[in-house]
Amino acid sequence: MSNIGIFHYKVGGTDGVSLEINKWKKILEELGHKVFLCAGHLGGAQGTLIREMYHHTPEAERLNLNTFKSLSNFSDNTEYASALEDLSIRIEKKLNKFIEENKISLLIPNNIWSVGANPAAAVALTRSLRKYGLPALAHHHDFYYERLDGLALTCHMAIELADKYLPPRDVQIKHIVINKIAQKELLERKGIASTVVPNVFNFNGRSWEPDDYNKDFLSQIGLGRNDVVILQSVRLVPRKGVELAIDLVCALNKPKRRAKLKEHGLYDGRTFEDASRIVLVLAGYAEDDLTGGYIDALKEKIRRTGVDALFIEDKIENSRSFDGVKKKYSLWDSYVFADFVIYSSLWEGWGNQLLEAVYARLPTVIFEYPVYLSDIKDKNFRFISLGSRIFGKDDLGLAYLDKQTIETSADRIIEYLIDNDLRKKDTEYNYSIGKKHYSYTSLHRYLENLI
Repeated sequence: MSNIGIFHYKVGGTDGVSLEINKWKKILEELGHKVFLCAGHLGGAQGTLIREMYHHTPEAERLNLNTFKSLSNFSDNTEYASALEDLSIRIEKKLNKFIEENKISLLIPNNIWSVGANPAAAVALTRSLRKYGLPALAHHHDFYYERLDGLALTCHMAIELADKYLPPRDVQIKHIVINKIAQKELLERKGIASTVVPNVFNFNGRSWEPDDYNKDFLSQIGLGRNDVVILQSVRLVPRKGVELAIDLVCALNKPKRRAKLKEHGLYDGRTFEDASRIVLVLAGYAEDDLTGGYIDALKEKIRRTGVDALFIEDKIENSRSFDGVKKKYSLWDSYVFADFVIYSSLWEGWGNQLLEAVYARLPTVIFEYPVYLSDIKDKNFRFISLGSRIFGKDDLGLAYLDKQTIETSADRIIEYLIDNDLRKKDTEYNYSIGKKHYSYTSLHRYLENLI
């Protein structure tokens, strides 16, 4: 059995990579290995903290910008290379100490060798791997060249960095990607073969239900029992297409649809009254928005449309916590009280929150992002589809769909909000499909074979 080091910029969060790390750690420990986490931010997890690895330090963000956008903070290639080298050396020293102290015999980096959010961490970890002659399973969730906001390797050193370290070519490294598109592109761009391991979920776990801890969730976020919760749990970054959810909730609030809810009542016997609210609840965090303007654009769209929206990031963590003053709920608690899920991502490496909605037995509307089309659609889940093409972008730079798609989808959502038989039939069917294809049993088999 091995002592395994899992590395990422951050762990213990509600982002998809942190959640997948938790799953891998659990399965690896079930296989008999000892697992040690190492990251630049630990969140609610136990592990070794190397602050310089975090991708949201000013130093890392500056290198990220000057690698992939513009060489605006350094006078030339030499000055940029010097800054990269300086941070790489500092990270490498601490990585080496972590490897030696924990007798690490296998490395599992997550995104450090692919997305390049902290370029120096990629260099440092490659050097540590080679210094100790260690094998690695490189787990790539996203790649730098998949950025939707544009890419421009800025200088000779940036080009060399991307070629040598994102990811590195080494016989000691097995590369893991999470979808077929990434597998194909990694081979074409870098000549690197890889294995597809999809996101999974523990379909044999405990169901998420109301309990003594979360029973006040709705009141704590300012909602009542007869309000309708439309949940979007993804991070608030441009590729998540949160603006499409605003359009849908706006359509749901039209008088004819509210009248239908009032006439029939809700699927679980609740009444829908004149004072009842249909609310878009945004449980994801905004920290990774490197554009700096996406949240403001969303808030302006919310103001213009009059949509009832709640940003509850400050009340959500990876796991429950209470410090005697401030109570934090887990991401899973938000699903307990949701009536419907909107998953409107324009691009996903795979789609963690989609599986969460399936596991929670919640009806879901989706935008058919490329990886959904290539890897998931053939499983025949029963989702409401927004199609796979945006219609354009508005003056705020936000994506929008044609009006008929929004109107038709809103009508279908109303059906799931009033018809309990339809709701149960389709969500139970989706659960069975998810359990068949994306369970921990599948991940257990993948990891056992890879290691």
